[in-house]
Order: sequence, then structure tokens, then C-alpha cells
Amino acid sequence: MHDPLREQQHCLARHLRDPQRHAPPRGLEGRRLKLYRTLFYGGIEALLAGSFPVLRQSLGDQRWHAQVHDFYANYRCQSPLFTEIPAAFVDYLQGIESDTPWQLELAHYEMIESQLYLSDARDPEHDPQGDLLQGEPVLSSRACVLSYRWPVDRIGPTFQPLQAPAQPTLLLVYRDAALQVRFARLSPMAYRLLTQVQGSGRQRLQALGADLQAGLALLENLREQGVVIGTR
Repeated sequence: MHDPLREQQHCLARHLRDPQRHAPPRGLEGRRLKLYRTLFYGGIEALLAGSFPVLRQSLGDQRWHAQVHDFYANYRCQSPLFTEIPAAFVDYLQGIESDTPWQLELAHYEMIESQLYLSDARDPEHDPQGDLLQGEPVLSSRACVLSYRWPVDRIGPTFQPLQAPAQPTLLLVYRDAALQVRFARLSPMAYRLLTQVQGSGRQRLQALGADLQAGLALLENLREQGVVIGTR
């Protein structure tokens, strides 16, 4: 059935997304259309700039706005929630040719920060006072152990490497008890301890050939920070 109102709404939406390719509905005042275009794009751009401040500064005005315009015009978000737009932008970046080789990883790194800050995920069942050698250490639901090819924790307007380092950048990102998101670099041993081996703390350390006392000290320190929350 022909629905003039629905057609007009779709026409307006297409124009607001991409005014260079889509004409506006007939009969709408140009001044009002410009106001709508400014408000709609400005809202998305401000949200993304707040979620990816380092990426925005690193790309500069021209490249940043070109990407946001393309995202706004062509990407189809699957959720109406504003809190999920940063993840949609990272998904968009995976499907385009990046302006820089480190852009996608830097965006992912910044997205993790915003996700942890807003997270209301519940921790799994655990014993907060459990023996970290005898039991299986449990990671907080508000902690992420990450590996990147590029040194995303250092990249910014004044440092934009052209070649990835020989060794990956291993990072721990977590939200502390004061609701602040913290970042720390991890040694290869600490990264593997938290991600690549299973079993009790003792079994994990033995599998890695690590000193038990030094490994236990690391696990206890992580428990003090709220990264390891106890044992399963």
C-alpha cells in the first residue's frame, strides 16, 4: 500500500544521512533541513569523539570527520542504544581501508575503556579468600587482558609509528573499586598466566616454568587490585 508519510520519512532520513547523494523531501525549508543535518551529525560525532579521544586527535580534523561522515551515511547500526555506538564504529572500521595501520587497534583499545566504565556485568561465583596456588584464579568481569600488534597505549598526535614492533603490546585494562578504569602493561609470563593456561595457580605457574613464589606474589597483587577476585 502506498504510504506518502512513510516515503517522506525515508526520504528525509536518507537526506540527513548523506545529503550529497540524496535530495530532501519536497516542500521542506532549506534552513530547517540544515539545522536537522547539523544536529543529527553533531550528536553522533560528539559521542564518537568522546569515546575515541586519542583516535580523534591522532587522525586530525579532516580524516576524522571524513570517517565519521562515512560511518554515519553508510553503516547500519543494529541497536538503538547510544552506549553501543562505539562498538558499532569499531565494527565499521574493520570493513574499511584504514588511514593508518594502527587505527583499528587503537579504536578497539579505547572502546574497551568505555565498555568497562559502563559495565554492570556480574562476577562468576568465587571464593574471595581462596588459595591462589591451590585453587583456580578467577578474573574480574570488569578486567580485560589484551594483546595488540601496535603500542596502542603510547600512540597519539606526537607518536604515530609506521612499523609494528617485533613484540606485541600486552595490556591489562580493569575497573577498580573507585570506578576508575586503569591500564597496565603485562609481561609475557603474566599474559600467558591469565589467558593461555588453565587449572590451579600452581598448575599454571608450573606449566609456564615460573617461580612459584614470584607467581604467587603476582597473583596476590592482582587480587589486591581487584583484577583477580579469588578462586573458583
